[in-house]
Amino acid sequence: MLFLPNFETIKVEVSARVGTITMSRPEVRNAFDERMIAELHRAVNKLGGDDSVRAVVITGEGSAFSAGADVDWMRRMGRLGFEENYRDALGLARMLDAIARCPKPTVARVNGATIGGGTGLAAACDIAVAGAGAFFSFSEVKIGLVPACIAPYVIRKVGPGRARELFITGRRIDAVEAERIDLVNILSGEAELDDKVKDILEQLLSSGPHAIEAAKRLVTEVPNLTREQYIDYTARMIAELRTGPEGQEGTRAFLEKRRPEWVR
Repeated sequence: MLFLPNFETIKVEVSARVGTITMSRPEVRNAFDERMIAELHRAVNKLGGDDSVRAVVITGEGSAFSAGADVDWMRRMGRLGFEENYRDALGLARMLDAIARCPKPTVARVNGATIGGGTGLAAACDIAVAGAGAFFSFSEVKIGLVPACIAPYVIRKVGPGRARELFITGRRIDAVEAERIDLVNILSGEAELDDKVKDILEQLLSSGPHAIEAAKRLVTEVPNLTREQYIDYTARMIAELRTGPEGQEGTRAFLEKRRPEWVR
């Protein structure tokens, strides 16, 4: 196991081809501040660019995934003007975008309270696995704000109709409802949470790494293309993969009834 140094608010380790980022401010239920946002961004970029890492897990230390915005951070930003707040918000928006666009598959291991920006972070990941005791809310409207930076990822998960209701009521939802509305992909018992995440990682590690990256692009790009564009885009993508080294190796392994090289 390799621990990456030089982080204050998170812990980063790499083991068995999986990079794990643990938000580590349990005294404030892993609430975000500008330091944590910057460190999450840096860690995701580092793991995403590391060829030895095949998947990235994001979780929270202690009893919470993330309680959203740190109170002291909110207080500081409230004393500043528009330009300072805009630059600060760009940091959060770019961190979430880095997670969503990470070339490696990302898995949110969601434990306990997941509020505001914490919910957005989980939504930005490819797969969210939540323990039965997890709960979620978009409570920004209760203090006269909106879940702006996290909105693109939440809307993609639950759709605009459901997001509208959750954003304007700010109500709390439990893990069962979160799974039902697709905010969470997989619901697990609390004791089985780590085993469920392990099962997902085994599935990811058995798949071609370049194919996973291409699959992520496929889901992101196709909805924005015209009919003519997606016909060409999808045909070109499969042709490139079929003739590329990973696709060739995967096809040979299938025909020869053996595991492909990336599983070894």
